[in-house]
Amino acid sequence: MSLNIEVNNQKLSAEKGETILEVLKRNGIKVPTLCHIKDMLPTGACRICVVEQRKTGKLIPSCSQPVEDGMDILTNSPKVNEARKTIIELLLSNHPDDCLYCARNMNCELQTLSNTYHVRERRIRGVKNNHHLDLSSASIVRDPAKCILCGRCVRICDEVMGISAIDFINRGSNSIVGPTFNKGLNTSSCINCGQCIMVCPTGALTEKNHFPELLEALNDPKKIVVAQHAPAISVSLAEEFGMEAGKDINGIMNAALRKIGFNKVFDTSFTADLTIMEESAELIERVKNGGTFPMITSCCPGWIKFAEEFYPEFLPNLSSCKSPQQMMGAIIKSHYAQSAKINPEDIYSVSIMPCTAKKFEGQRAEMTSKGISDVDAVLTTRELAALIKLYEIDLNNIEPELADSPLGLRSSAGKIFASSGGVMEAAIRTANYSLTGKELVQFKVKEVRGFKGIKEAKINIDGLELGVAVTSGLQNAKELLAQIKNGRKDIHFIEIMACPGGCIGGGGQPINTDENALIARMKSIYNIDEKESIKVSHKNPEIRDLYRDFLGQPLGEKSHHLLHTTYEERDVLK
Repeated sequence: MSLNIEVNNQKLSAEKGETILEVLKRNGIKVPTLCHIKDMLPTGACRICVVEQRKTGKLIPSCSQPVEDGMDILTNSPKVNEARKTIIELLLSNHPDDCLYCARNMNCELQTLSNTYHVRERRIRGVKNNHHLDLSSASIVRDPAKCILCGRCVRICDEVMGISAIDFINRGSNSIVGPTFNKGLNTSSCINCGQCIMVCPTGALTEKNHFPELLEALNDPKKIVVAQHAPAISVSLAEEFGMEAGKDINGIMNAALRKIGFNKVFDTSFTADLTIMEESAELIERVKNGGTFPMITSCCPGWIKFAEEFYPEFLPNLSSCKSPQQMMGAIIKSHYAQSAKINPEDIYSVSIMPCTAKKFEGQRAEMTSKGISDVDAVLTTRELAALIKLYEIDLNNIEPELADSPLGLRSSAGKIFASSGGVMEAAIRTANYSLTGKELVQFKVKEVRGFKGIKEAKINIDGLELGVAVTSGLQNAKELLAQIKNGRKDIHFIEIMACPGGCIGGGGQPINTDENALIARMKSIYNIDEKESIKVSHKNPEIRDLYRDFLGQPLGEKSHHLLHTTYEERDVLK
């Protein structure tokens, strides 16, 4: 049913059931929000989105108020602007005055709003927040003093990720957002995915910065500092420098890293290919020898911790493969160190990831052997951008360069790991070849592509029907796992990614990433796959050389020692 409303003396059409905010956004009319999250039920908590109903003079929250026929609304009347300014001043009344030192300086919604509404003096004074900084997590820093209680992080953690690691604690003016019993994040059920950081409007939640250790290593002449960068980085980094979303700057990034001082720059897509060789071999072994099904991918450290905490009964289903990050770390400190005649202890291995959970993964006990960790430091996309800016490198005036080889050449199958469904598609391509000796007629597996929360397909490989499923966003994973627990038997292989859309939407990506940017990143990834000639992991010549000269064969003794691991049930506060 179509309704007619008037906004700022402009006649607009609306549909019954729509909120005022939805109608305004569709018509390009901007209204500030702080608690609102697209496609979620409104809470109306912050009231910054108020508009004036001209007939009554009342202020109403546009995010939660349904449109009514004949409504006459003002979005920027003096009353509206004064109300919004007062709300901002109230939020600032007990907020820390440390913007210059805050990780979100110049990228803070509260700061932007205070500038937009000309907050230039302190009219309202409150008692400053005096909460303790929570540095306990390996991935995330929590600063409750900067929290404005918008509730976005609580809702993302509960409704999208299905974890509920944080919630509102206490009542009234004593309310805060924190983990169970207000303990450290390290003892909570937090999986370090960083989706809370992505929606936080202030600096209350940020990633744990690894700059000091990295800068020390870069300036240590005894250290060989090497970098690896994940498949999603090259199609998202450009946004941090004002370039179009989805622009692939892989070669430019390689050159920038060398200018910073990295001795070697490797492409993690190479070990994504290596992961496929091991994972597809593991899948085939389970098919032939009656192993545990469904087999579930192990590339995502957020999902792995989630399984350890909430689904320990599925740990035998997990692939024993390390993630591409950890495989690259292990290969760098074994094969690369050996061939370059370098002591592994002299190598400082840095991975650049779209993910905050990778920081946690890098320091896991399972990823350390004889006191040497596979990976020494993990930077997010945001941290890499900050590092490039620190070294004043102009990405618009730099010649692209290739990654170092070996360990730098990849197939496009390794590159599509960046998107939800990419691991599954790459595995199908190689599993088909391993079982039949023939390549797929059509490499593109449409059923596992896109942003849908749960995607399923039936793949016929030489008469063997393989049921596959792909899910991103752990609330969706819970739904799929519930089906498996209830007796569903037609799924043999599952890809699970914690972050919606996969790594392109990871918790270490540019803040305020919108839907259009995610679409552009995914499109760019699949365009790369469409254009490049090597589309399967098993045809990567450097992968073949690695097995011939060093590893032996997939699932062999050496590859099992370096590239595989185990996981155990994890007891945390829930």
